Amino acid sequence: MKTKNTLDDFELTPYLKKMIFFASGGPFLDGYVLVIIGVALVQLEPALNLTAEWSALIGASALAGLFVGTSLFGYVTDLIGRQKMFTLDIIAILIISVLTMFVSTPLQLVLMRFLIGVVIGADYPIATSLVTEFTPRKYRAIVMGLIAAIWYVGATVADIVGYFLIDVEGGWRWMLGSAAIPCVILLLGRIGTPESPRWLASKGRVEEARATLKRLFGDDVELTQEDVVVKKTRYRTLFEKENLKKVIFVGTIWLCQVVPMFGLYTFGPQVMGAFGFGTGKEALLGDVIISVFFLIGCIPAMFWLNSIGRRPLLIGSFAIMSASLAVLGVFPNSVIWVVVACFAVYAFFSGGPGILQWLYPNELFPTEIRASAVGAAMAFSRIGTVITIFGLPIFLEKYGIGPTVLVGVGFSVLGLVVSILMAPETKGMTLLEASTQGLRKIS
Repeated sequence: MKTKNTLDDFELTPYLKKMIFFASGGPFLDGYVLVIIGVALVQLEPALNLTAEWSALIGASALAGLFVGTSLFGYVTDLIGRQKMFTLDIIAILIISVLTMFVSTPLQLVLMRFLIGVVIGADYPIATSLVTEFTPRKYRAIVMGLIAAIWYVGATVADIVGYFLIDVEGGWRWMLGSAAIPCVILLLGRIGTPESPRWLASKGRVEEARATLKRLFGDDVELTQEDVVVKKTRYRTLFEKENLKKVIFVGTIWLCQVVPMFGLYTFGPQVMGAFGFGTGKEALLGDVIISVFFLIGCIPAMFWLNSIGRRPLLIGSFAIMSASLAVLGVFPNSVIWVVVACFAVYAFFSGGPGILQWLYPNELFPTEIRASAVGAAMAFSRIGTVITIFGLPIFLEKYGIGPTVLVGVGFSVLGLVVSILMAPETKGMTLLEASTQGLRKIS
C-alpha cells in the first residue's frame, strides 16, 4: 500500500508553483509602490511645491498605511480565511493606484499613499500565511526567499520605469498609476485559489480540508492529527508571554533590516545625489545598480537558510551589513566606486534577514494566529519605520549624509544584538515543531 504524504512532506506541484508565483505579487507591489514614489518625488516637488516636510509625509504615509493594513487584516485573515482576502485585496490596490493619478494637492497625495499602504500591507499576512500552509518544509525557506526576492524585483522595475518617465512631462502621474498593470495580471491569476486546508482544519472544517487536498493532490496527501487541532482565533493570544517575545523579536529584526533599506529606496535619488551621483538619471542609475544587489542577495540566502541555518545566517548578515554601512557613515566623501561597493555589500547580505522577516513569523506561530502574527510583527516594525522615514529627508537636509547613514548603522547593530540574544533555529522542522519552538534554542 502506498504511503501518503503529509502537508509538511511532499513535492511541489505545478499548481502550487503557480499559486506561489501569484502570491508573490503583494511583495512585488510593495517594492514597486514604495520605490516609485522616490522617483516621482523628483517631479512632484516642483509640480506640487513640496517642502521637505511634505516630502517626508508623502514618503512615510504609505508606511503608516502598511501598519494599519497589516495589523488589522492579518487578524481578519485568521478569522475569515486566506482565500477571500487573497483576491479582494488586489482589486483594492488596482482602484487606488488609478485614483492616485488624479491628485492635485500634497494632502490628497498623502491620503492616497496612506490608503495604498493599507491594502498592500493587508496582502502580506494574507499571501504569506496561505503559501506557508501549502509549502512542504524542505521548500519553505526557498519559497519565502522567492517571495522576498520579488520585493526587490518590484523595486528594481519601479526604478527602471521611473528612469524612462523621469524626463516626461507629467510622468509622475503615470509612475503612480502604473501599479494597476501588475494588479490586473495578479487578479486574473488569483481567481479560483483554494482555501488553506490547514486553516479549514483549524476551524473544524475537516471534510472541506480533505476535499481540497483531494482536488489538488488526489490521494497522495493527507491531514495528520496535528493538523486537525481546532482552536479559536483570539488576537490577545499574541500578547501571551512567549508569543509576545516572538512578536518583539521578529518585529525588531524586521525594523532593523528595513529602516536603512526603505530609507535608501524611498529617497534613493536624494541619497545617491548626496553621495555625489549628481541628480536625475545619474542618481537613479546608481539606485538601480544597488537594487540589483538587493535582489541577487536573496538567491544564495534562500539556500543558505537550509544549509547554514536560520540563526547563523541572521547573525552573520547583520554583522556584515553593519560594517559596510559604517564605512559610508564614517567616510561619506569616499570615491564613487567605494560608495557603490559598500552599498552593494550591504544590499547583498540583507538577503538573509530579508527572507527571515517573512519566514520566522510564519514558522514560529500556529495556524490559528499565523496571519495575525505576521501582521503584528510587521506593524511593530512599521512604527519605527514611519518615524525614521518621515525624519530622513529633514535629518539629511540638516546634518548631511554621513550622520544620516550612521543612524542606519545603529539600527543594523541593534538587529545584530537582538539576533545574538534571541534568534531561534527552526531549520528542518514541521510547522507544528517550529511553532512550539522557544527563542534562543540553537540546534
